Amino acid sequence: MEAMDVGFWLPPGADRPAELAALAEARGFASFWTGEVWGTDAFVTLADAATATDRIALGTGIVNVFSRTPAVLAMGAATLDAVAEGRVRLGVGTSTARVVETVHGGSFDRPVRRVDETVTIVQRLLGGGDEPVSYDGELLSVDEVPPLDVDVPIYNAALGEANRRVTGRRCDGWLPHNIPLFALESAFEVVADAARGAGRSPSDVRVTPHVPTAVAETDEAARDLLRGHVAYYVGSGAGYQRAVAAQFPAEAARVAELWADGDRAGARAAVTAPMVDALGVAGTPETARERFLATVDREVIDEPLVVPAGRPDAERLVATVEALAPDG
Repeated sequence: MEAMDVGFWLPPGADRPAELAALAEARGFASFWTGEVWGTDAFVTLADAATATDRIALGTGIVNVFSRTPAVLAMGAATLDAVAEGRVRLGVGTSTARVVETVHGGSFDRPVRRVDETVTIVQRLLGGGDEPVSYDGELLSVDEVPPLDVDVPIYNAALGEANRRVTGRRCDGWLPHNIPLFALESAFEVVADAARGAGRSPSDVRVTPHVPTAVAETDEAARDLLRGHVAYYVGSGAGYQRAVAAQFPAEAARVAELWADGDRAGARAAVTAPMVDALGVAGTPETARERFLATVDREVIDEPLVVPAGRPDAERLVATVEALAPDG
């Protein structure tokens, strides 16, 4: 395969993010992303990473559209982009009902419409021109706000078809997660059709999938890590379960049932070998890179993201960067 850009996703709350960003840059990764749920802030983490790097792109992967207003998202992206000197990508998404309702005390109301209006407003606020921005939507509004004139591409972590259509109509990139990698081409057709309907080219949307990756001393240990990763997501979010269930309906339902019952070990064990192979990459330091490159060798993928599976400590994060380094 031809060389492609590869990104690295840092688990929220990981130690020494600036050092890991610098290592990722030195080893040839094109982008460095992190998200947030609780405990650490994605924008602050990436600002720290920006001070330790010079070239690598920095992305929020993701911040949700419920806990910040569009204006706060635009200000955060613009401020980070100034610190990083133009290297920022704003990855947004709905997150899950559990996060929005229990962490932020909000209502998970009309999430796809919320994404659509948020992206529309943020794009206008980040845009240039002399005219102030006004928008009066069904859920959100701004009135006479000066634009910031900052070029920050917006990516959407869309899973369902309606949200994928938002991505095609409005966004610069797509951050799919837990859609089986062999099904990305067909899933992207929804994005592509929406892009064409909006007068855009499907190539305007950069496909940057999360690729859960487990590196361990043995193949079986790595596969166990990946089973835990899959079980956590299928069990903790209905959207993630539906994404996996599109290809593995009975298996995803069983994993989710066991997780809801509190049987975490049973949920991990219920992740089948075909699910592991379809949803990520597992291997030893000697085999993981080759398997990763073979897995992401798909025309639809522009920039796969290495997503360390499980709860990796600093040592395993470094080992994952080294094993999957694009510079070999």
